[in-house]
Amino acid sequence: MTDSAENDQRSFTVNRVIEAPRERVFDAFLSPEDLAAWISPPGFEAEVEEVEPEEGGTFRINNQGVTEQTEPMSHTFNGTFDELRKPEKIVFTDESWVEQMGEAARYTLAVTFDDVPNGTEVTMLCEEAPQGGGVDQATARWDAALENLADQVEA
Repeated sequence: MTDSAENDQRSFTVNRVIEAPRERVFDAFLSPEDLAAWISPPGFEAEVEEVEPEEGGTFRINNQGVTEQTEPMSHTFNGTFDELRKPEKIVFTDESWVEQMGEAARYTLAVTFDDVPNGTEVTMLCEEAPQGGGVDQATARWDAALENLADQVEA
């Protein structure tokens, strides 16, 4: 049984209002071309290897790059789409492998898309984030990704 205090420390929510129609923002989560433009963390480039946009479908994205804190490295971001309700919600399980660190991470993200006066509010809820500083890193990473997403779809 999971301790609720521990679970609270391993959960986070990130949200952002994006000035674009809800359908466009939703589709950017499933389009290989859009994903390649916005999904990578700062200092990395994405190679979208696979996206099967259906419930039970899988995705695989290889991020390669360098930051001030790391030497050249790659990070494979892959998982399964657990729920797709266009244009309202995407739930996916992320099973990532960081080659240089030899560390595996698995967690579920629920992404909702709500119409608001200026566009679309995107809310990402993650529960059971990786331990060992994973919540802070994941929160910053998804916050940066949503900023990239806004740059990609706002026109």
